Amino acid sequence: KIFGGMGVVRPSLTVLLPSSEEQDQGNVALVCLANKGFPEGWKLGWRLGAGGALQGSQSLEVLEKDGHYSWSSSLTLPTDQWRKADSVTCEATLKDQPPVTHTLEPHHCSQ
Repeated sequence: KIFGGMGVVRPSLTVLLPSSEEQDQGNVALVCLANKGFPEGWKLGWRLGAGGALQGSQSLEVLEKDGHYSWSSSLTLPTDQWRKADSVTCEATLKDQPPVTHTLEPHHCSQ
């Protein structure tokens, strides 16, 4: 389907990592920014491990001046769960589109 002359535009994903100070306080907050997707209606969330369920809270989509949408998803985890996870993936999905993913390996991130 064509939406207003634009087909589906896959967003780019940026993940903001918790600082080492934050990790020492017992919880980590992960934020995933999805930038310039189209149309609206993408789901954005987090998976822990390979088969985990999508979780996290998604912000409202913001319509940019160029007609694309940007939004974010955040997830707070206990630090030990974050450090033990084999992988943590931010995933954007839209209906029948292949997902856009950004995967972290927490044991490589701890400083």
